[in-house]
Amino acid sequence: MHSRVVYQAARGLARTGCAVLRFNFRGAGGSAGTFDAGPGEMSDFAAALDFLTSRYPGVKEIWAGGFSFGAWIALTVGASDDRVTALVGIAPPIGSYDFSTVRHSAKPKFFIQGERDELCPLGDLRRFYADLPIVVPEVRGAIGRAMAGQGRAILDVGGADVGSRVLGS
Repeated sequence: MHSRVVYQAARGLARTGCAVLRFNFRGAGGSAGTFDAGPGEMSDFAAALDFLTSRYPGVKEIWAGGFSFGAWIALTVGASDDRVTALVGIAPPIGSYDFSTVRHSAKPKFFIQGERDELCPLGDLRRFYADLPIVVPEVRGAIGRAMAGQGRAILDVGGADVGSRVLGS
């Protein structure tokens, strides 16, 4: 939660009027519980979506997104959750986890990936999005991973007076 990537993503969203909730998954940082390699963290993310949608019941657009391991969790949960309208992955570890739910989702997808990221190689992401049913533009000039992150997530929820999007990591 305290990585530069997560901080800057949350800060950028807040500047556009989105409310942002950052949290650690179970067993990360000061959070209770034990790392569960996916299932428990997906439950954590779903609980955060429940919390945010109950707090902001008028939200029409919810974006689920995250960084690294958090991208896998957020995109997988978001792809299956009807409340989520778009998926955002920052350095998604495509070669390390099963992204088939994300691949088959018809929801809009946006990926941010460094060109020199050793943990989440750009080639893995290119092969992944080559199989998607849409054309994905590639913006060049990204830098490599600023800081490796596991067990982090960003959720951003907006209401009428705070924005209109939700992003989760």
